[in-house]
Amino acid sequence: MANPVVRIPDAKVALSTASVYPESTATAFEIAARLGYDGVEVMVWNDPVSQNIEALRRLSDQYGVPILAVHAPCLLITQRVWSTDPWTKLQRARTAAERLGATTVVVHPPFRWQRSYARDFVGGIWRMAHETDVRFAVENMYPWRYRDREMLAYAPDWDVTKDDYRHFTIDLSHTATARTDATQMIDRMGDRLGHVHLADGRGSAKDEHLVPGRGTQPCAEVLERLAATGFDGHVVIEVNTRRAMSGAEREADLAEALAFTRLHLATSAKVSER
Repeated sequence: MANPVVRIPDAKVALSTASVYPESTATAFEIAARLGYDGVEVMVWNDPVSQNIEALRRLSDQYGVPILAVHAPCLLITQRVWSTDPWTKLQRARTAAERLGATTVVVHPPFRWQRSYARDFVGGIWRMAHETDVRFAVENMYPWRYRDREMLAYAPDWDVTKDDYRHFTIDLSHTATARTDATQMIDRMGDRLGHVHLADGRGSAKDEHLVPGRGTQPCAEVLERLAATGFDGHVVIEVNTRRAMSGAEREADLAEALAFTRLHLATSAKVSER
């Protein structure tokens, strides 16, 4: 006779420091520790602490929260963070990850106007991947939309599965904004899926990053699938809490996101009695 047991994959659940914006990087460590996250993903942006390896190490030690991933500064607002040269940014992100014990660097595909960088991006990412044990996980993006117009802002493509990378990050808010099927994208990524940004969305032209379960994306189904396939990467809560009216409301959203993720990462499996 078989008894159902709960099988939980090795995947760790981390909090993106972007999830506490406009609060500081330090606040993210404090909240992650208080709520019981397994670690953090550091979004390198305009907060000087996010750019400083020693400051990040001190926060990690102070709160007992490991840094599991580093998100390279790929946003429009971070064009001058860690140099204006995009390859230098990635090299510094790799160094930060190696020195902080993080296993993953998250990177966006180039903007189309970064022509030289875009031309060499796929090959350059492979070269960097060969130089380190850190995973360079390239993240799916989306077309930019204004009214009825659509602009392809990323090159080689916002759909990163159209190119050959060793590791991918899937972001479920981005699949919502792109109005693409998240499960089909995961199928295309296959065993190269190395990192997950968990958030929700309703298909708005804006990248919403809702708390999982508040939009239309198959967040629960994706987590259950990761559990069933023994996913060993990181699941990172990357949600937008800018509209929170208080610190308590922000923390409640992040606690809800963590509870949702842990619930759906626990999958039932049948084992035989001995």
